[in-house]
Amino acid sequence: MKNSIGSDIVIQTITFTVMNSTIFNPLVLVTALFMSISAASCQNTNQNDSTTSAKGGVVAVDEFEKLLAQTTNAQLIDVRTPDEFAGGHIANAININVNSDDFEQQISGIDKKQPVFVYCLAGSRSADAADYMRSNGFATVYELKGGILKWQAAGKSLVTGTEVPKKQGMTQEEFLKKVTAENYVLVDYHATWCKPCLEMAPMLDKVTADKKEKLTLLKVDADENKELLKQKGINEVPVLELYHKGKLVWSHKGSISEAALLSEIKL
Repeated sequence: MKNSIGSDIVIQTITFTVMNSTIFNPLVLVTALFMSISAASCQNTNQNDSTTSAKGGVVAVDEFEKLLAQTTNAQLIDVRTPDEFAGGHIANAININVNSDDFEQQISGIDKKQPVFVYCLAGSRSADAADYMRSNGFATVYELKGGILKWQAAGKSLVTGTEVPKKQGMTQEEFLKKVTAENYVLVDYHATWCKPCLEMAPMLDKVTADKKEKLTLLKVDADENKELLKQKGINEVPVLELYHKGKLVWSHKGSISEAALLSEIKL
């Protein structure tokens, strides 16, 4: 119904133009009719501002907000920088910067089976993040069309604050999948404030790189995975665990040298 008004105006204009032509020309009529159809077509296209499928898609502000409210335990991710996030973000969002070095590691802690909602400032970075997630097994990913700029333009509210909420962290199920996926997995429970952890990090990277054919390193940040560490009974860092096809075969608390590590894991 909305399209008929615009179309009527175009058709009336066309009729006037044709009828007032000095000499009636069929070409004028054909051209005019083509313009009328094109105008109506453009109006139809502009009205649908969202593209969705079984895997999610790009959705406009109101639909994004509606889907977010209807989804139980929605996973809402702001992929901007921490400074941008602190300046104003959608309520209950977590911040995972798509341009950070550990984006892939952080995003691996998100449940792939549950719907994920992503946004950035204008839509470009969230598109990159969504493409990565879809290509890595995430079932449903919704992108906010136009990002925060469109959200604010629609009069929607933002939450401000200097603290960046930590992501929920890995579940036991997600952890078990990761340590079962490869032949041998060396798990490094660490923290950014832990000096021994920082000192051991380059050594662990070297060992796993040297033995990349059969050994994979899984880094678990203690601050971002508090519930997982609690469930596993780990109350200090650093802690190392070696899994073989999902079964724990070796563990160590505290610092360890490269020579001692290689001697004990025997790989």
